[in-house]
Amino acid sequence: MAGKALNIGDQFPNFEAQTNLGKIDFYDWMSDSWAILFSHPADFTPVCTTELARVAQLIPEFVNRGIKPIALSCDTADSHNAWIEDIKSYGKLASFDYPIIADDKRELALKLNMLDKDELNAAGIPLTCRAVFVIDEKKKLRLSILYPATTGRNFDEILRVIDSVQLTQTKSVATPADWQQGGKCMVLPTVQATDVPKLFPNGIETIQVPSGKGYLRITPQPTED
Repeated sequence: MAGKALNIGDQFPNFEAQTNLGKIDFYDWMSDSWAILFSHPADFTPVCTTELARVAQLIPEFVNRGIKPIALSCDTADSHNAWIEDIKSYGKLASFDYPIIADDKRELALKLNMLDKDELNAAGIPLTCRAVFVIDEKKKLRLSILYPATTGRNFDEILRVIDSVQLTQTKSVATPADWQQGGKCMVLPTVQATDVPKLFPNGIETIQVPSGKGYLRITPQPTED
């Protein structure tokens, strides 16, 4: 039976799992860091190999954001260790430095609603979809994306969204469509005009629209204090 669907802001459930690096308790493994958990349909498959190699290449980017990556695939830990050699070869990697959860019985995929009902393996069992969960240091779900099993993820986009989430949790801004790190931001509608000088010392610009409502306020990206 599938677990309860997780929504943004929900407490992410703890679990114990076997990985290619040994058994872990998820909360203990996270410690005080953020985490990104991403699932894969199977070992020794083409799209998954490209994805795990890309994440390994991006480890410095995740470290800079205080995020630990961990993957999940529906095969055994021994299979993962053999597969890692292919991933390293494909990605031209000297090492592979994050764990892959062994979920060969699909228990965790079922618990976290990671199954793609439209994609079946040779035995007719649903494949694990390409789920992405970003969990903060308080073990709250901050980002959830589900890709179909046939579509590889854009990890540059995932990093972009993480940048937005981490920025907007401490500053009174939102990020507009296609925002990139360093780009202009939108002032939250809840910010009163009297608070603008204190919150946005670099000033704001109000974009005029036919309604006459001054809700489109932009400002340079706030910097860390």
